[in-house]
Amino acid sequence: MNAMQQSMADGMRFEPMAFPAFPETGTRAPGNASAGIGMRLAVRNLVMRYPNGHTALDGVSLEVGAGEMVVILGSNGCGKSTLMKCVVGLNHPTGGSVEVAGRDLAALSGRALREARMPIALISQHANLVKRRSVLANVCTGALGRHRSLSTMLGCVPKSEIEPARGFLDEVGLLHLAHQRASTLSGGQAQRVAVARALAQRPQVVLADEPVASLDPEAADDVMKLLRRLATDDGLAVVAVLHQPELATRYADRLIGMRGGHIEFDERASSVGMHQISNLYVAQAS
Repeated sequence: MNAMQQSMADGMRFEPMAFPAFPETGTRAPGNASAGIGMRLAVRNLVMRYPNGHTALDGVSLEVGAGEMVVILGSNGCGKSTLMKCVVGLNHPTGGSVEVAGRDLAALSGRALREARMPIALISQHANLVKRRSVLANVCTGALGRHRSLSTMLGCVPKSEIEPARGFLDEVGLLHLAHQRASTLSGGQAQRVAVARALAQRPQVVLADEPVASLDPEAADDVMKLLRRLATDDGLAVVAVLHQPELATRYADRLIGMRGGHIEFDERASSVGMHQISNLYVAQAS
């Protein structure tokens, strides 16, 4: 077994290697509040209709600017997760556009789509870390999309990405756990590592799909504070899907309410009343 194979087998080590530089999708670095200014997400008249005739999204439009945190609320089946999947390119919408960094992802496929969605980082409900690898190694994997080689396909990380990854871990308050196995982390710690991994992509847009659903209240609050800081301090456009209105109203700039595949309201968080939020969860007549 050679050194590379041993590194992959024990999951604790990775070989730092030098690779040719590839163009960055952004210039963001930890603590750089001006990076990515002007970048935004623009969804226009988005429609998602399935072959069985069910319409999950019906003319959804929204914009999210750099430095803004938007939270989407709504009951199960209202279209929130479908919207996120369409934005990141996992679902191909029936109609409409999804513009990120000036490109319409809805009109692309294959390699062009993969390249165009590089400015987007997705954080899901579950951290999905490689548990046998170190925390630092997990964060470094967020950078692999910028490096195209056989070695990176096998999980090796370019040497140039190690120090930035340490910086992202420091940003989420977990640098002291860099060489600890991911399997030893609490749920809240694992989700913060997932945020650091997303930052290693150097995104301009961060999508968080129910990022605190499986966390206790204290850990959920920590993750929401972190997402809020990414918008305020780092100038990222952050979109989160939540089921916790109290967290949404506390941390979001804007709230978007969805019901039956439509947007019911899109307003400043401070102006949204609890009756508006409650109406999102009232069953619609069939």
